[in-house]
Amino acid sequence: MVEFERVFKRYPERGEALSDISLRIAPGELVFLTGHSGAGKSTLLRLIGLLERPSRGQIRIGGRDLASLKRGRIPYHRREVGMIFQDHRLLPDRSVFDNVALPLEVMGVGHKEIGRRVRAALDQVGLLARERATPVALSGGEQQRVGIARAVVARPPLVVADEPTGNLDPDLSREIFELFERFHYVGVTLIIATHDLGLVAKMPYRTLTLSEGRLVNDSGGW
Repeated sequence: MVEFERVFKRYPERGEALSDISLRIAPGELVFLTGHSGAGKSTLLRLIGLLERPSRGQIRIGGRDLASLKRGRIPYHRREVGMIFQDHRLLPDRSVFDNVALPLEVMGVGHKEIGRRVRAALDQVGLLARERATPVALSGGEQQRVGIARAVVARPPLVVADEPTGNLDPDLSREIFELFERFHYVGVTLIIATHDLGLVAKMPYRTLTLSEGRLVNDSGGW
């Protein structure tokens, strides 16, 4: 599903963010990505979503070589990668329903199908009763659940999450990780960047550790 082959990412203003990263993540795998702040976790996820491109190296997602992907095909690639952010990035002037519906609207999905898929996604994250609320009326945990629903509503085969529990207390963090496990059980590939090493240690999944832009540990790699 995800393959990095000797990938480097360098920024002119702050140097190398990723150095010689090679890894493979199988379809349906759940993987945690850990490391200190500035280790390169967010950069790696941004490369997967084609929010940025590598300076060197090859990245393949679902067999597609991202280097050869033309600009006009990038939106189609992103439809297959659900992205979840720590800061939620919800539109404050739209309801929960409308926030989750946004990816489907961009894809041109019909009105009835949007309603069915959005409500199914909200039901999965336990927020069906809040579909008409605005983000400001939600707790931090509820806002993160809306972000998750938005990321999975288009049924992408791959979901990446950048510190999705960074602002949540331990109980809420555990609930969010349990949601990710549900998606994993139905075959979604998940890559979750997190600082929550205590929770990661209690879960039976592969962990990739970055330090200074290098992959220094892989608990179950190829």
